[in-house]
Amino acid sequence: MNNMNFRNRKGYALMALCLLLASLSAAASNVGKRYPSEKYTTVDRVTGRTLTVLTASEHSDAKPYQTHETWTADGEWIIFRSNRGGNGSQFFAVHETTGAIVQLTDNPSVNGGSINLSRKEMKLYYLRGGTNAGTAGGTEQPRQIMELHIGNLLKDAMADGVKAPESYERIVVTLPEDVRGSGMALDADETRLYLGVTPGRPEASRQSASRPAASRPASSADSSSRSSIDSRNTNVAETREEARARFEAAGKGRSGIRVIDVQSGKIDKVIDVDLRMGHLQANPWTPGEIIYCHETTGDAVQRIWAVRADGTGNRPLYVETPDEWVTHETASGPDEVMFNIMGHLPYLREKPTGIAVLNLRTGRMKLLGQIEEDMGEGRQGGFWHCNGSPDGRWATGDTFRGSIYLINRETGERTLLTTGHPMRPDHTHPVFSPDSRRILIQSGLFTGGKALHLMTVPVERD
Repeated sequence: MNNMNFRNRKGYALMALCLLLASLSAAASNVGKRYPSEKYTTVDRVTGRTLTVLTASEHSDAKPYQTHETWTADGEWIIFRSNRGGNGSQFFAVHETTGAIVQLTDNPSVNGGSINLSRKEMKLYYLRGGTNAGTAGGTEQPRQIMELHIGNLLKDAMADGVKAPESYERIVVTLPEDVRGSGMALDADETRLYLGVTPGRPEASRQSASRPAASRPASSADSSSRSSIDSRNTNVAETREEARARFEAAGKGRSGIRVIDVQSGKIDKVIDVDLRMGHLQANPWTPGEIIYCHETTGDAVQRIWAVRADGTGNRPLYVETPDEWVTHETASGPDEVMFNIMGHLPYLREKPTGIAVLNLRTGRMKLLGQIEEDMGEGRQGGFWHCNGSPDGRWATGDTFRGSIYLINRETGERTLLTTGHPMRPDHTHPVFSPDSRRILIQSGLFTGGKALHLMTVPVERD
């Protein structure tokens, strides 16, 4: 009897220790931390449209790239990256209605450019680990694909009942040493993840070379790099021959795509290619369809490519001519991809330019139009990034001067929604809400281009 009591006391002590350690782990982490609402509204001084500002701190907040999901599956929260937690770039969520902000991660090895939201469940997939991951002495951490149950985390955070961070996480897979990269996309059926890799190339940082600066959170280093790229790419003194030579050099490399089973973690090869790959995305409507680009930091001989998940059907999309500068492709429907044919340099305006839509099944292309935008010093401006509404009615595009337009896809009518958003420290990257009623942007409007805030603008006039 005494032995049993001793064992029981020992068991209770062990349980208490585990609970204490879990409590200390939760207390030491900012996971689940709630931040005061920063939400307010303002009126665009030119268009009169109401802008809803969702984040407005001194820190820079970046939304996912327009190729990836931004709203959670319940349609209530918007995911973003920020350095406001004091531990490097981490993931946060802001409630669109209440303005409540909750921190989702707090690990120095989080890869800020790998946000992948589930469209079916309240889950988030991301990469963490690698060298130079923010740990003391640059310690190597295992490269892992993580599944984060943000539904449980957000519920607990709002109820002041946050548990240890590990209770919300699942390791999908610990990547082998020869699988390195960061660009990642969740398949439409959500049973597979696609990972961009650089075969045979050591990882120089936790932000892969296959992921362009424009698709990463804006840090001071990234902002400087982005500004430098933009400056070179808008230089009217550079001839097209000089530009092509520069882009050819920047686009050299070897890249690949791997497919990971979300449940088992099994890794298989999709394809390897002899070019620098970027903007890896999955068609959100069509399972097994992958879209990627030849990343050159600017123009490419052939920009947009597609391949099936089994590695077959690798092909160029919209076979461009030497006089076209194609960029910023994004799936905009089950059977289409939207992209920009740039017109910001004089020689580019010798051919039709503007936002275009390509039918993935028939190969037919339709131009939705271009705007005239005098940038001074011989620069033309025009549309830069684009996105299509889920209901198929609208397109949106931002411009070099930081204006956001709405385009009626049936009539071609263009409406200026808001203007004056500096395209720094990063571009605005407009994206439609799941109900097609709002457009979300990241904007340096109120910081003079020093930091980004998240804001929405209504599609229909207030």
